[in-house]
Amino acid sequence: MTRFALLILAALVGSCTQFPETVNVDVRKNELPPEKTGSYMPILCSPTPAPSSPSSSVHTLRPADISAVYSMGIPLSQRAEASRVVNRVAELLSMFNPEVIAQHVVKPSLQPRSLLEEAEELSLSLLHQVTDWKFGLLFVSADFMCACSPNVAADVKAVVHEVEEVLQLLQKKLHHSLVHVVVWSTNHQQDKCDCMRDKSINQRLHKATLLKTLQDSLSHVLENPKWHSERADFTAVLQSAPVILEPISDSESTWSDLNQLALQLWTNLLQPSAGQADAMDTSVIAIPCPTQERPFLQTQKNSPTDTEGKVYSKALTPTDPVMGTGIPCTDRSPSPTTPTSVHELRPGDIKVVAAVGDSLTAGNGVGAKTDNLLLVLNQYRGLSWSIGGDENITSVTTLPNILREFNPSLTGFSEGIGNENSHQAFLNQAVAGAKSGDMERQVRALVEKMKKDSRIDFNNDWKVITMFIGGNDICDFCTDSVFFSPRNVVGRIRQALDILHSEVPRAIVNLIELLNIVPLRDLHADKTLGCPTWFVNLVCPCILKPKKDSSELQKAIDINKAYQHAMKELIDSGRYDTHHNFTVVLQPFLREIFLPKLEDGRPDRSYLSPDCFHLSQKAHTLMAQALWNNMLEPVGNKTFKHDFATSIDLKCPSETNPFFRTAVNSNYTFPGPPPTPPPVTNWGSDFSCSNTAPSNSVPTSAHRLRPADIKVVAALGDSITAGFGAKAKNLLQLRTEYRGVAWSIGGDKTIETVTTLPNILKKFNPEIKGVSLGQGKFRTGFNMAVSGAKISGIPEQVRRLIDTMKSNSAVDFENDWKLVTLFIGGNDLCQYCNDRASLSPQNYIHHMMTSLDMLYKEVPRTIVNVLGILEIEGLRRIKRDSLGCSVLQKYICPCFLLAAEDSPELAEVKRINRELQTETEKLVYGSRYDEREDFAVVLQPFFRNTIVPLNADGRPDTTYFSEDCFHFSERGHADMATALWNNMLEPVDKKQAYNNFTNSRNNIKCPSEEHPYIFTKVNSFPSSTTTTAPTTHSTASPHSSTAPTTHSTALPLSPQCTDNVPVWLAAVLAVTGLLIGWAVTWLLLSRRAKRRKQMMTAAVEMKGTVF
Repeated sequence: MTRFALLILAALVGSCTQFPETVNVDVRKNELPPEKTGSYMPILCSPTPAPSSPSSSVHTLRPADISAVYSMGIPLSQRAEASRVVNRVAELLSMFNPEVIAQHVVKPSLQPRSLLEEAEELSLSLLHQVTDWKFGLLFVSADFMCACSPNVAADVKAVVHEVEEVLQLLQKKLHHSLVHVVVWSTNHQQDKCDCMRDKSINQRLHKATLLKTLQDSLSHVLENPKWHSERADFTAVLQSAPVILEPISDSESTWSDLNQLALQLWTNLLQPSAGQADAMDTSVIAIPCPTQERPFLQTQKNSPTDTEGKVYSKALTPTDPVMGTGIPCTDRSPSPTTPTSVHELRPGDIKVVAAVGDSLTAGNGVGAKTDNLLLVLNQYRGLSWSIGGDENITSVTTLPNILREFNPSLTGFSEGIGNENSHQAFLNQAVAGAKSGDMERQVRALVEKMKKDSRIDFNNDWKVITMFIGGNDICDFCTDSVFFSPRNVVGRIRQALDILHSEVPRAIVNLIELLNIVPLRDLHADKTLGCPTWFVNLVCPCILKPKKDSSELQKAIDINKAYQHAMKELIDSGRYDTHHNFTVVLQPFLREIFLPKLEDGRPDRSYLSPDCFHLSQKAHTLMAQALWNNMLEPVGNKTFKHDFATSIDLKCPSETNPFFRTAVNSNYTFPGPPPTPPPVTNWGSDFSCSNTAPSNSVPTSAHRLRPADIKVVAALGDSITAGFGAKAKNLLQLRTEYRGVAWSIGGDKTIETVTTLPNILKKFNPEIKGVSLGQGKFRTGFNMAVSGAKISGIPEQVRRLIDTMKSNSAVDFENDWKLVTLFIGGNDLCQYCNDRASLSPQNYIHHMMTSLDMLYKEVPRTIVNVLGILEIEGLRRIKRDSLGCSVLQKYICPCFLLAAEDSPELAEVKRINRELQTETEKLVYGSRYDEREDFAVVLQPFFRNTIVPLNADGRPDTTYFSEDCFHFSERGHADMATALWNNMLEPVDKKQAYNNFTNSRNNIKCPSEEHPYIFTKVNSFPSSTTTTAPTTHSTASPHSSTAPTTHSTALPLSPQCTDNVPVWLAAVLAVTGLLIGWAVTWLLLSRRAKRRKQMMTAAVEMKGTVF
């Protein structure tokens, strides 16, 4: 009742608030399970006007009409997770009917029961409930079926038949019911299914295909009009996508993931909005709300069917596409005599073709003529771009079909449909789902086949072998950064090429550089394309799941480029040019790809197979043409960009050079392995900024402050800012504070040899004051940091800083512009489990606010950098075989480093870590410190999503850390200084929220001509207005009448609204809301009493797992 009264009061107070149709909520704020919070969503949909009486038809059913939510079919092993999801759906419905209840396991049964048994029990328990509307979730689990079993089709058929029987029973016995059927899955199949442990099969593709088969089969059943037309008070609807619960390593992520699943169910429960796009940002939940145009819960009758994407995609692919190519070459003759050198090889000399790789070479989905996702499992090897031999070049463009125009006796190509073991596959040994580690096995199988086949003269026939691999490695790199590091992946490719080099004579090997896979994300950002994003999320999670502009996506882009670079380095080593009858040539035409666009700007899906991941025959045609042209282009001058929208004209061997181009006949000089870099003597940076002048006159606004206007630097914090152990080479030196190289305040030497924030600022103002120098506590300047400090000690540091600056004769306290950097929280977090009360997030923010209030009240002309606390979890990966790392690290940060993996203790401290980041952001970007024109607080977030620095082997790079593997080394300090500086030159809404520790000398950004100022909240948004500057700084206290007294964030008010509410109005509205609340409560209690009387018998009888 209270919630209802509050809604009415909110409507009165916020009469000029405009409610959106979609409410965005950051899931990171939802740290606690629903049992510990009043509501897992802090923002509710706006109540919509409802009719006076509930609907009589299920097709005009509104959320407010639902009185109860029932669930059935929940597997015992996932009962807890599924029940929480159902609870969240019921909670969302409670926005419209506060009395809605969720019923699932009343008396838990330890024995599994069939869906039909649960349906029988449900129908009996609800026998007398004929007037109240009920919403049911019928979960259909796919986990007990084996995706790679030969009996999977029969298993799916049996499940679908059981679901149909259950729906018939419910339709016959239930009244006023809306049933949503949900395909439910987790990643537990591999534990029960022996064939899924076989590394030679594409496990993810099989799993995704099983879910799609089950989804389509159920869709076929539920399209039957009998579920929608026979009765007005019952219907069944299939949710448009399976609900997939991924394995989660910590409870914080589990809650966020369950929230996403609940939102998926909720979104598909409502009538769909036209053009609604899938959200790829999983850290922000978009809560869709009913609208006046679409106010009902979705049924087959009141909502458009999900065929728009299918029709659209079918229209893209011609019914009988012509994929042939004309060969313009007139001279197609072979060499007069069989060449003895691979560098004098003409197309007509090739006798054998072969290929190894993954599903793109196996031809998965290439020949799918309709939008049938199941056809992606078919391996159309005869159409494969590099090895297929179906028909001829007039109708099918592949490398073998081009070569057959030069030598009709060519052999080795694959035909038809089948796997690598089929007779027609021949020398196409590619395996769907293969990774770099599978290349050695494929190559050995290929060599064995070539040696044994009577059609091949193994020692004398010239061969073209194409290797294309790496796509599945990058799709999995985020699961194991060490195993899938560029060095390790290319190392496994090298092992396979070494076998070919040592065992196969007379061969030219095409190593295809890994394609730029990230642009494929564009196909899944537009729902109108009909792409099965949930399907591709299973097949390639590390590329599809990262949100836009996230550190995870940037890491994927960097890894993609690193794979490409490592492949080039391998071939450029000259390793495979040791004799004249063998070479490997890197073909880079996929290094940069551009997806074609339709006239309306959307991606053209016709170049992709039905899953929007594998390539269609249209794309295979272009790839074959591009590969052929690459083979005829000189090494060092090959095409490395591929625009799928541009037609490709086949090149021909020239009279002057009629050979396939190799490094030798291209006069290409191998650069060899990169030279061993000289030992690093310093961690300085290169400075290239030209606009280093100060403002023409001393600024009066913090929002018009150039770097050169800064006269004083200062710092507050703990051992990181004190430079603890930064230059230590042994345990004895670990306790030394090297303040002169401290990232935010150190001033040793110059930027060329020591990278710190003050040394960067010295390039703008060489006379900057406040820097700390050397080591120890003798020349600390305005570095007030104390090793071991917690947030509770920062107010004292602020007081010492203010007193020290005021007493320093070199500082004009009133007029000099000051830059203060505050970084604290590591010790609070590391010791949290030992003192939860005093180290709570609430106390943390209290001390942070106290410190900032002191600066705001007492220090004029100041910008304060507040560093969000770093993501400490990554420290668990920092290992080194030394006493300092194995003992001291855990002693310094026990709450993070002693907690067991997947333990509640670790989950709790990770949640606190995120909460401290979130609450700090709220404080800084609230309005508390906005009243003074000469003061600004800016959050610099580069530590929010910390990426552990990795070495070439993909292991954590310990050179960024000191002897204890906890504090940063001078190298780490240098990288932090650069990241902080770059954050200062980025707008508030576009600041990089991660640091990938590249430690390049040329990473320092420069102020632009358009915006030469340090960015603040005000100057980041041109439309923002600033307040009038106070005449003196002393009147701008946060505790004065002109200062804000709250730091919470709020939705922007519309122009007609004011943010000042008179006290008398608040009192009147409060009393009015209370009176209305009493009245409504009395009415609802009366109604509930009548309903309870009607439902008493049925409610008492309910038991077991019910719907």
